[in-house]
Amino acid sequence: MAYDEGVAQRLREYFEGQSDIVEKKMFGGIAFMHSGNMCCGIVDDVLMARVGPDAYAAALERPHTRVMDFTGKPLKGFVYVDPPGFAEDSQLGGWIDLCQSFTSSLPPK
Repeated sequence: MAYDEGVAQRLREYFEGQSDIVEKKMFGGIAFMHSGNMCCGIVDDVLMARVGPDAYAAALERPHTRVMDFTGKPLKGFVYVDPPGFAEDSQLGGWIDLCQSFTSSLPPK
């Protein structure tokens, strides 16, 4: 499994104390599940962000983002964020907040 352990640790620290967050191996990297729903994760050194369909277009307009096409087909509601887009903790926190905002609207699994 290839993922940047430093970024994974930053995510772990952000989620520390949140009992509804679980780590899971997924997409060849690591994902963080919010009440059983994939929230965000890391593959190689790229952040996977589940922003949902309503925030998808706006997320793609942000710097250092691109379509998440893990299977060769775009996954609507998911974006990849390259490292410069979450280099600062405040940037990473903003992405995580956006992801959690969407996943909190989903029923728990």
